[in-house]
Amino acid sequence: MKIVTWNCNGAFRKKFDRIAELNADIYVIQECENPTESKHKEYQNWAKNYIWNGDTKNKGLAIFAKPEINLKKLNWSNEFKDHSVKHFLPCEINSEFNLLAVWTHRNNSPNFGYMGQFWKYLQVNRDKMKNILLIGDFNSNKIWDEWDRWWNHSDVVNELKEIGIESFYHKVTGEQQGKESKPTLYFQRKLERPYHIDYVFGSTEFESTLTKLEIGTAENWLSVSDHMPIITEYEKKITTR
Repeated sequence: MKIVTWNCNGAFRKKFDRIAELNADIYVIQECENPTESKHKEYQNWAKNYIWNGDTKNKGLAIFAKPEINLKKLNWSNEFKDHSVKHFLPCEINSEFNLLAVWTHRNNSPNFGYMGQFWKYLQVNRDKMKNILLIGDFNSNKIWDEWDRWWNHSDVVNELKEIGIESFYHKVTGEQQGKESKPTLYFQRKLERPYHIDYVFGSTEFESTLTKLEIGTAENWLSVSDHMPIITEYEKKITTR
């Protein structure tokens, strides 16, 4: 089973063929158009099996899968007290495991932007996060931790670890949070501004089946996006319908 996550930096209708070359079973794509409302026929033809959400038809979060894979959108809460968080897209894959697609936003929140959004989402959906992959653009790194927050990147990573969910990149490389040697973002597409803000987290059930984790290179991807794709492969097989 191969799963890829990529923030396409918009205009996915013009770029989907690039990521499709990876021949993944499942793609988690941030900043992509809603295929249903797109006028691009080739994009519509490629996107035969997907779920999507977003604020506008031109930029949202999607999970695309091969036609034989069953995607079931899950009705998890986006409400934390009086605040709606975004963007999170939970689904069930063939009744076998759960996948949570992530694209965190500042969401007009002065205190709970980006990882703060995920922290809120985690509080209301924590009990559901079992046999799961959490994949996407978290817009976060330990280097931005602030002393007076209880929902810093490090706090969230520790809270996930308490329920048996860890970052596969850090497990594979042995690198510490905030000390990543391979960036997933080149801010404003500048090589001198690299950051690691995209992640694949997974529960214990997946860690033992992971066979490959690769981050795309600037040489291959910077011409089409400021983000690099993360490619993961697992021994786990998806039952076809």
